[in-house]
Amino acid sequence: MSQPIKVAITGAAGQIGYAMLFRIASGGLFGPDQPVTLGLLEITPALGALNGTLMELEDCAFPLLHGVTATDQAEEAFADADWVILVGGLPRKEGMSRADLIRANGPIFTGQGQAINAVAPRARVLVVANPCNTNCLIARSHAPNLPADRWFAMTRLDENRAKAQLAAKAGVNVGEVSRMTIWGNHSDTQYPDYKNALISGRPATEVIPDHSWLAETFIPTVAKRGGAVIKARGASSAASAANAALDSVRSASFPTKGEDWHSVAVVSDGNPYGVPGGLMYSFPIRSIDGQAWSIVPDLPLDGDARSRIDASARELEQEREAVKDLLGPAL
Repeated sequence: MSQPIKVAITGAAGQIGYAMLFRIASGGLFGPDQPVTLGLLEITPALGALNGTLMELEDCAFPLLHGVTATDQAEEAFADADWVILVGGLPRKEGMSRADLIRANGPIFTGQGQAINAVAPRARVLVVANPCNTNCLIARSHAPNLPADRWFAMTRLDENRAKAQLAAKAGVNVGEVSRMTIWGNHSDTQYPDYKNALISGRPATEVIPDHSWLAETFIPTVAKRGGAVIKARGASSAASAANAALDSVRSASFPTKGEDWHSVAVVSDGNPYGVPGGLMYSFPIRSIDGQAWSIVPDLPLDGDARSRIDASARELEQEREAVKDLLGPAL
């Protein structure tokens, strides 16, 4: 067996964290031969619930789980982590504005960025807690020791939602949908790019010739799916968010197969597709070797796509301006 991979998770006693932990510990993330250790962070009042989760992990007797640290101290949880998954934060509730959520969650990521910078020099970081693009921007700004290419914000849930919608409309298994890109922000301005997607190896627009459905139903359904889940269950997505987080880490940890790609928000350098530099913006990504990654270049974009991509960039610029008092020295 190889050396254990350490995964640190915040909000570990919450629904998303709970849905992730057992899959990681059982080998569902890195494979059946890769041992793992876990660093679990919770707020002090939730440590009792986290202790119950620890008892369950023990009772599962996972051979691949080589150690667990549970704490309310970020530096203890993050120490020497290979991956830090930032899940903990105030969840969006029905009637809560995006601006409210940004101001409520932003300060959390100042301290977490500082802790990662201090004790996790080799870490890669995935931000799940919303608004994830801007939370990631805040955390990264306080971690000057970590290179920009190690920071990711999760738009894989949007990608998975988009694939499921296309598959259902086409009457195929979701595994037949590939090259699905989510551009921009994890918000209503995101652009689920069906025009470059494939279904069973064919352009999605050929398999689904109903262009009014694609433009007028598909795009808003994907973009507003989170709100629909909140309305239906009275709480934010949990199991599907956990699944998407694991998908995101797995896609970054192993080379991309064939000519496919996946979606995740990364730091724009100002060149790819004209997105302003410094924004945490979702692009189509290919993992080269499980460490390095690259943005898929030169995808065709018509005027409508270009307009949507630019609109999401403007929203992210507005969010950056709204939290400028929380940004640290790395920006």
